[in-house]
Amino acid sequence: MPPGAPRRPGLRLAVPGPPGTRLAGALPGPTDDRTAPPTPPADLAPAVAHAAAVPGELAHRRPAQPSVSVVICAYTLDRWALLDQAVTSVQRQRRRPDEVIVCIDHNDELLARARERWEDAAVPVPVQVVANRYDGHLGSARNTGVEHASGDIVAFLDDDAAASEDWLAALLAPYEDPTVVAVGGAPLPRFGAGRPRWFPEGFQWVFGCAYRGLPTTRAPIAHLIGASMSVRRRALVEIGGFHSDDHDDMDLSHRVAHGRPGEQILYEPAAVVSHFVPAHRVTWGYFWRRCFRVNRGKVAAFASMGDAANLRAELAFVARTLTLGSLADLRDVARGDPFGLVRLGAAVAGIALAGAGNLAGRLDLARRRVGRHRGPGRGPRRATPGSAPGTAAAPGAGTGAATP
Repeated sequence: MPPGAPRRPGLRLAVPGPPGTRLAGALPGPTDDRTAPPTPPADLAPAVAHAAAVPGELAHRRPAQPSVSVVICAYTLDRWALLDQAVTSVQRQRRRPDEVIVCIDHNDELLARARERWEDAAVPVPVQVVANRYDGHLGSARNTGVEHASGDIVAFLDDDAAASEDWLAALLAPYEDPTVVAVGGAPLPRFGAGRPRWFPEGFQWVFGCAYRGLPTTRAPIAHLIGASMSVRRRALVEIGGFHSDDHDDMDLSHRVAHGRPGEQILYEPAAVVSHFVPAHRVTWGYFWRRCFRVNRGKVAAFASMGDAANLRAELAFVARTLTLGSLADLRDVARGDPFGLVRLGAAVAGIALAGAGNLAGRLDLARRRVGRHRGPGRGPRRATPGSAPGTAAAPGAGTGAATP
């Protein structure tokens, strides 16, 4: 289900757990952008030492302000124009970052083009272009970016999102409170082919955007939205970085919240970015696959979190959608918009698909656990579709979107 409520992880970090622990991979689908799992580094010590050295590295900044690094990950030349807009939008911030890191995910042609475009360019903020050093994709690319980051705060912007001029200032303002450990912004949709009248606003998490039901003023949140989020670098190092390609924002939110129970994860709706939504992401086929697959994959993602996992945000989303969301759609019908009933039906279908996905995910997990406990001679261990033997599959968000 969507990101609606609240919190998330990240770096060149070791994956918690016994030796050989693997990060979850995505279940390929017709609209999935990435399928391989992130593989963070094995040694946390260099990252911890680097984080400790950060405060003295950026002497040119004002003492009262935390330093900030912006990380943008990209993987395809097909979104070059969008990537260029994303980097340019960061250069135009009223509160400029100390550095921009563009991490290219396993695409040599894109890497060469990005280095030619930015590494020697005369720009207000220096841009460092690096290659993803691990076998995974989005989660590993973000880990690579954080390894190169020197800021006290690391902000993440998607390659298909353009930040408003006050985005970074709004995102950083809550950090004046030392109890704030992470802050997420509001990715607002910019539709490539218009918004279908049937699409429920409460399900904009499907394509990685803010959705109806999120706070309208600064407030605590359970899941950050990956297209626009930030976290204290030290906290990211503590949890071992990003542990997933598909549920990276959700995983980060849960692990940070669990590791720092006295601190806050906030949603700041004033930190706005314009998130491009291509036409194929507002089709019924994309909608039902995301509702089902994201929630199917979240079962394995939650299982990997241990005590950090909980379903409070998901349950709150369902309750909110069936009550306040339904009333809003019915009010639209009363005002003369017959598509209000269609949106209500789509929302109910989305919740049912999410429930079916959760059930399928539980069955997948049970089969894997049974396979692990089979003794010699009891038959081969079955691999989950879309994953290598021994790998926990986490189908879901190819967009980096969080879900409630």
